[in-house]
Amino acid sequence: MRTRPLAALLLSAVMAAGLTLPAAALGPMPGRQMSGMDVSVYQGEIDFSAVKDSGVEAVYIRAGYGADKVDRYFQRNAEGAARAGLHFGFYWYVTARTEDEARRQAAAFASVIRGTGYDCRPAMDFENYTGLPNAQVNAIGRAFQEELSRQTGTTPLLYTDASAAERVWDAGMGAYPLWAAEYGPSEPRIEGSPWTAWAGFQYSDSGRVPGIRAAVDLDRFTPGVLLEEDEGGHAAAPADPEAPAAEDTRAYRVERGDTLWAIARREGTTVKELELLNDLPDPNLIYVGQELRLPGGSDSAEYRVERGDTLWAIARRHGTTVRELVRLNGIKNPDLIFPGQLLRLPG
Repeated sequence: MRTRPLAALLLSAVMAAGLTLPAAALGPMPGRQMSGMDVSVYQGEIDFSAVKDSGVEAVYIRAGYGADKVDRYFQRNAEGAARAGLHFGFYWYVTARTEDEARRQAAAFASVIRGTGYDCRPAMDFENYTGLPNAQVNAIGRAFQEELSRQTGTTPLLYTDASAAERVWDAGMGAYPLWAAEYGPSEPRIEGSPWTAWAGFQYSDSGRVPGIRAAVDLDRFTPGVLLEEDEGGHAAAPADPEAPAAEDTRAYRVERGDTLWAIARREGTTVKELELLNDLPDPNLIYVGQELRLPGGSDSAEYRVERGDTLWAIARRHGTTVRELVRLNGIKNPDLIFPGQLLRLPG
């Protein structure tokens, strides 16, 4: 009688006992992994300096959710992460049930984060799709990611749990780096999915980090979450150079996804000032291609540092480099700039 291989005997025993073998683990993308976390309004006020001192290197921040709801702590968290010198990016909790809704939510997301200086890929958090067939889930997810990519000039992440990575998402979604969630194992247990490696791994939803009073999600991130040098869509869009400039103002042409609030924040002004400059009866009604007047003449070559600014973010926003800003302003330490400081910009 031929002896059956040991592996076959073990498999038979497992099947006879009514058990299933665990899924194979999915490994990380190449490169040094970073200790990370993701936060939202639910973590309350965060001391990001203490967070960084604890060893956290990267943080994802909820920018908003649904059609256009901005997380109440979005701006506070973005400024805190930037000030602490952390790598940071944003995610949006998607509630769309149609492709059109998905595109609108992606546009809202892009508008909210534009000009913040993030250096991690924006992420789609689409996990509530009860009642939708897989084909429709993928169509909605693809519409969101394609619009977000178009709006930001980046390749966004896809956040999903390990089970859905296997059973829900199709091969086309493998074009977007994976941020997988599974609590317990040292690596997400995923096989037969569109992905060959993960860019981010959320391994706990009950972590404790100095500087945060509440429990927080803990992650490991690879260099795959970081934006490449040529992915600059998150920087502020420049004003139209052909537009005529009025005295003490300059022109800006509204782009898809813009809101007056986002433009005001990006340009260092207020919604009220933009309303007055442009005689806008309703600040919620601006349209793509509309020309707005912004404060500050077109020949201005100065910038006043605001709370949360970093030299890197200012350089990206104004189409220059940190090295050039350091040279123009005689800055000895590029990590030390302060609110109210006046910087010269390249002409």
